[in-house]
Amino acid sequence: MRLILFIVPLIGLLASCGQPSVRYAAAPVASGDRISIGLSKLEVREVSLPAYARSEEIWREAENGALTSDAATLWADDPARGVTMELSHHLATMSGARVAAEPWPFEDLPQARLVVRVQEMVAGADGQFRISGQYFVAHLEGGRDRSGEFDIAAPFSVDGGAPAIAGARAAAVRDLARLIADRGF
Repeated sequence: MRLILFIVPLIGLLASCGQPSVRYAAAPVASGDRISIGLSKLEVREVSLPAYARSEEIWREAENGALTSDAATLWADDPARGVTMELSHHLATMSGARVAAEPWPFEDLPQARLVVRVQEMVAGADGQFRISGQYFVAHLEGGRDRSGEFDIAAPFSVDGGAPAIAGARAAAVRDLARLIADRGF
């Protein structure tokens, strides 16, 4: 019995060794027009993702609604770190403010902190990459704290595979940054 408990996981490990993994980065997309946010210094906390979206595997929704992944198709970066960095980049580019992911790297403190909690982040069976959840802007130097919900979809070609999904994720994160810049400050 002990031998079987040892051999079964070993077979699974060896089977996965036969397929090399491929990593996909969310390709950079243009941030778009400038948006004034009324701040010059903003800290972005690491984006909170659901358990499946935190893994390196790229998840897809099947026709029956089940979420599936392929252990050989991976994100190029840790998903939470990657989304946080993309969001920070777009907010900085759009606003002209000094925006940085936590921990805050500058001597002078930020004026506000952005927290994003993602409830869903998945490539849908319908060809829409969906990202939904809540955002919170906490002003550290006075000012009115704000929060809101988001539900963003970016189209992708279902036949385009992981590269199409990566492109849609990049567009969805950019759209999230625009929504937060427009409503959150």
